[in-house]
Amino acid sequence: MQPGSADEEWREDCAPRRVLALFATKWTSMVLHTLHARHGGTARTGVLHRSLPGISKKMLTQTLREMEEVGLLTRHVQSAVPPAVEYRLSALGMRLVEPVEMLYAWARDNADALDQLGSRPTARRT
Repeated sequence: MQPGSADEEWREDCAPRRVLALFATKWTSMVLHTLHARHGGTARTGVLHRSLPGISKKMLTQTLREMEEVGLLTRHVQSAVPPAVEYRLSALGMRLVEPVEMLYAWARDNADALDQLGSRPTARRT
């Protein structure tokens, strides 16, 4: 979308808004990144929970369900006692990992710029 572009390009269902809606919860990008970077695209729920410090089991479950619902993950139940649930990045999830990884790499390379940001009222880090 360029300055002066048609109003239609700025509508509520435009691509930039739809991609940002995927990341409306802070954990979606972290789950994508963790599955890809730490677990090769596949992990069980407990492994993911241990890999994501600060996320509650309830929030992880909710995030995984939402990500499965929109097509970013697939859920596989292994026939074992007790049943083991494994999550895998879908083809769509793999496509979205690339920009997430680019953003995270930028953040690592520019931590000083992030440190200059003012604190948000809801942020845990001060």
